[in-house]
Amino acid sequence: MLPGNRKVFVVGYAQSPFGKLGAVSIQQAIHAAASAVSIGAGAPLEAVDTAAVAGLLTPMLQEQTLLSGLVAMEPALAGKPIETVENACASGGQAVLSVLRRLLLGEAEVGLAIGVEKMRDDEGKADGKLLGKLLGTASHPEERPGKTFIFPHIFAEVQDAYMKHWGVTEMELAHVPVTFYAHGNQNPLAQMQKVQMTLDKVMAIDGPNRYIAEGLPLKTFECSQMSDGWASLLLATEEGLKRLGFPRSQAVELVGYGSATDPLSTQGRDVLHPAGAYRAIRMAYDMAGVTPADVGVGEVHDCFGIMGALSAEILGLAAPGRGARYFVEGRARVDGDGTPLNTSGGLIAKGHPIGATGVAMIGWNYWQLTGRVPAALQVKNARYAASFNIGGPICASVTTVLKAP
Repeated sequence: MLPGNRKVFVVGYAQSPFGKLGAVSIQQAIHAAASAVSIGAGAPLEAVDTAAVAGLLTPMLQEQTLLSGLVAMEPALAGKPIETVENACASGGQAVLSVLRRLLLGEAEVGLAIGVEKMRDDEGKADGKLLGKLLGTASHPEERPGKTFIFPHIFAEVQDAYMKHWGVTEMELAHVPVTFYAHGNQNPLAQMQKVQMTLDKVMAIDGPNRYIAEGLPLKTFECSQMSDGWASLLLATEEGLKRLGFPRSQAVELVGYGSATDPLSTQGRDVLHPAGAYRAIRMAYDMAGVTPADVGVGEVHDCFGIMGALSAEILGLAAPGRGARYFVEGRARVDGDGTPLNTSGGLIAKGHPIGATGVAMIGWNYWQLTGRVPAALQVKNARYAASFNIGGPICASVTTVLKAP
């Protein structure tokens, strides 16, 4: 049961295709996000009491802070309480929790969460070295020296530690991106929809696929994308449903959530068993009154392939050290015999517009539980859906559990 014995529901979700937005400003993207979810849910923006917005890189790439003010440029939202939220790559998930908590406090009955990011220029080009440097600001200063691409290097170290500790091979971990690309090929909104991925391609060091850091196992095809995109989620209490005239029978209940933060530095802590991540998902499960066995589908933060394996373990779908095997056995696939993960394609294939990512995870789960994803990706009879969004080097963790109507 959520705090305060109040119920909160997801009543609408919208997103752009992930990849390249072209000559679109941040304000235009926010307008599109607000308008699309309003129209899709049949809910006027005037009914929204509060909002939160996330866009991690906008202060540095677009020289734009105070995104809440851009949200308030929507006439229907002007003068209402709106927050700008930053929690590294978990910013989108944190924006949803920001709205959720206002609803739980009784300060609002209808809330809007928006995530937006423009990582490419108007021609669709991305400056990889600049993005790597800017994203690296979400790491501990002492862990940056000597790393050209800071986060790929850090997660390459995590992967190396995982492989050595558990005796896992590169080939086993290669099943993670292959699984997610196969899902992304069926998602028309995915950045890498048309790219076919195989184990041979992931393993071959040729052309665009290379080792990110010398002496470490992470390869290009195991990395998430540099993406533009926006996503928006509409939440409502029971009173909010009445105000919107939204049928309870079509609303997806948000029955559990959690958040926790591990130390920013990876030194001196067990990154293979991140305490905050485990605590956050346990909080969500306990609140929802479910166990991992009840989860029918999940969206997890596969910023790098190793996180697909670790996420399966953190969600309780695989024992520690068995996350890679979960993918080898095909249990994460939409047609597998386990709990399918990242049927959207995940960050590796769907794309990773930082501020939008956490919103999109919950939104895709909402679509799954309401039968709105492409038929080839639809998980049948899923009653609960879980999301796991992280920021930094497995530092900030945000989790949710949704319940089908």
